[in-house]
Amino acid sequence: MSQLKSKKTLINWDLVSVNPNDKNWNWKDLFCFWGVNIQSIIGFSLIVSLYLIYNLNTFVVFFGTIIGSILVYFFSNLIGTPSQKFGLPFVVLLRSSLGFRGAKYFGLIRCLVGIFLFGIQTYFLSKAFGYLIRIGIFYFNSSLLDQELFTIFLLGLNIIDWVSFIIAVLLQVFLFSNGMNFNKKLINISAITVYSGMILFFFSVLLSDVKFTSGAFLNILDLSNFINMNNLGPLATVAGTIFAYFVIIILCFGDFSRYVKNQSELKKGNFSLILNLIIFSSFALFIVSGVDAFLKQDPENLSRILTNPMDIIGKLDDLLITVLALCFIVVASASTNLIANFIPSQYTLINFAPSFLSLKSASYVIAFFGFFIGIFWLTYLSQIGILSFIDTFGAFFGPLFGVMISDYYFIKKGKLNNKDIYSLEDNGEYYYSAGWHLKGVYSLIIGFIFSSSTIWNSNLMFLNSYSWIIGAFVASFTYYLLAKK
Repeated sequence: MSQLKSKKTLINWDLVSVNPNDKNWNWKDLFCFWGVNIQSIIGFSLIVSLYLIYNLNTFVVFFGTIIGSILVYFFSNLIGTPSQKFGLPFVVLLRSSLGFRGAKYFGLIRCLVGIFLFGIQTYFLSKAFGYLIRIGIFYFNSSLLDQELFTIFLLGLNIIDWVSFIIAVLLQVFLFSNGMNFNKKLINISAITVYSGMILFFFSVLLSDVKFTSGAFLNILDLSNFINMNNLGPLATVAGTIFAYFVIIILCFGDFSRYVKNQSELKKGNFSLILNLIIFSSFALFIVSGVDAFLKQDPENLSRILTNPMDIIGKLDDLLITVLALCFIVVASASTNLIANFIPSQYTLINFAPSFLSLKSASYVIAFFGFFIGIFWLTYLSQIGILSFIDTFGAFFGPLFGVMISDYYFIKKGKLNNKDIYSLEDNGEYYYSAGWHLKGVYSLIIGFIFSSSTIWNSNLMFLNSYSWIIGAFVASFTYYLLAKK
């Protein structure tokens, strides 16, 4: 096979090594990157719930969060280093350990999960748009919402919901398909905007009654029985929960680290995750505890603590705060969707058909399938337990990580043949068995069996938070035993 044909089949300008001039990410950009990953409705609810709902010692939760973030830091450095060094995305590096066909098809799993979650996230993002549209209509003419037009539903959505969803899809595709330099600006603007919003709400809650709100916050800080052997279990659970929240980011972290200037900036930027978690959880905890204390003054609100920002907004009788909060939620949700779902799906799609797809065309594919997933989410997909199957596909992520790390650090000793990584020649270093590295595939499947067992085996479900690490370790060790000379 000619080299020309190889280039036509495997080389794509979006998959080749990053031009050194485009390696312009520093630790501040990574600070914003990790900030965006935390600044979602799910992240907000998760962190606040750990502190307030599960009756755990506050400092057990705090140190469990720190331990979980240190694990994320460690694994992100492992997977981010080769991409930073060679300027390659995750799915291209995967060719080294699985072969070009193995990377093509197993990498597609990451794309399928990403597109599905993009559709679901877009559906929930559209709800915020819908609230803003309804507020605008009500402010203009309150009687308009009573018109028959707004009471007609199709697939569980009325006309406002449909308009909101279409806006959410089109806006994201328009913004996200402009390349990484533009996306970096979006990420930075989003992180700064959301943190500015949290500071605004922090002072809004604090200044409403400084003594009252500060007291409510201090009351949840509990040092009693912190040094207790019985806290080891909850500590491990919190650490695993925080780690599990980030696992979808870790595997494809190379898609972003390839743009980082050097290893020093990479490590400093990844370490900022810990700082982000401390800042975000402190603001979120103060806001929720303060609002909850005010709400509890009304006997009707004694039943539960509100940890979802949308629920909190619903209880506040302030139009300006509601509109601002919804705008911040739109920014946070969209940017999280960009990092966790959209960009990884772009690269894995392009790798599947490098001769035909670009960032733009891959974006349209994601939007097409994401549109239908979002539309059918409420009426059908959410009713059939499909998230269990998505979790099962996600059980491949840890083993994929393990095989890649074992191959790069222990088998290839940090070396990569940049020419052969794009070659289809049968004498190429990564051709293996017709494009499949069977040792890597075997290791991946064995790791997947262990990882997925924590999802489907009821006796092992208590290990679910650590399924990613279990799968990564088993696949890594198996691959090392099979591939070492």
